[in-house]
Amino acid sequence: MVVQQYRDGGGARAARALAVAGVIAVTAGCVGEVGAGGGSDGSGQRAVAAERPFDVLGRAAGVLTEAGGAEARTSMETAAGGTRVTIRGEGTYDFRKQMGRLTVVLPTDAAGAEDHRPITELLAPGALYMKNRGAGVPDDKWVRIDTTALEDGNLVTGGVTDPMAAAELLRGAGDVTYEGKTELAGVTVHHYRGIADMDRAARAASPQSRGALSAAAKGFSKDAVPFDAYLDEEGRLRKVRHRFSFSSQGQEAAEVTVVSTLSLYGFGAPVIVRLPDEDDIYTGEIRQG
Repeated sequence: MVVQQYRDGGGARAARALAVAGVIAVTAGCVGEVGAGGGSDGSGQRAVAAERPFDVLGRAAGVLTEAGGAEARTSMETAAGGTRVTIRGEGTYDFRKQMGRLTVVLPTDAAGAEDHRPITELLAPGALYMKNRGAGVPDDKWVRIDTTALEDGNLVTGGVTDPMAAAELLRGAGDVTYEGKTELAGVTVHHYRGIADMDRAARAASPQSRGALSAAAKGFSKDAVPFDAYLDEEGRLRKVRHRFSFSSQGQEAAEVTVVSTLSLYGFGAPVIVRLPDEDDIYTGEIRQG
């Protein structure tokens, strides 16, 4: 196994505690510009392994924008007080428009019911739309959330880390180790391990992602986010796992760890996202239950 160590400056910065929100609250209650450079192996593919890891990771979001649409699978595992719950999602995402549609499934009994309906989520720059979001919301209505106003920038609120935000976080990579080659679903990938600094990532992010990531950099108790990233020979992000940490609020405050994993495949897949009309958005009170 090839192991190379790279270091870049930056460190954790204390910030105010983040309250568990959105889907995570339900479950816990029951528990940049594309670089033109890059080597080539003669086949038209980027020689990813030969490049500096910071260049590869910093360019990952831009390479996905070039790729356009992709199919996505997500999982988000929350650990608090010795209890773990996992939320899973699946759908498609358009990296050019930064819009996607995912179906999110809560674990059994996570919302106090044996059979909780899947949540449909529409992701858009600065906004998250959810159907079947919570008690009291009519079946034909959507809930809209301004992600730039969330303390976590929607990195954990919806039970899914926005795929573009997950890639943009790699712009803040530091202390990177190249772990060598491996395979994912029959595809050769290069494995990188490191720490992403949220504040640095927010400053380097695209305009559409900057607001949400800036909010996250202020809201988490730790803005140093450990990650494992797997990129194919063309520099496309195939899988990334982030480990977020924050302090829960309430009578028994505790450190909460959220492990968010994104897997991408089927590049070039068509993505159709139609945002709800204003009349279809629910503006009343949402009950947790």
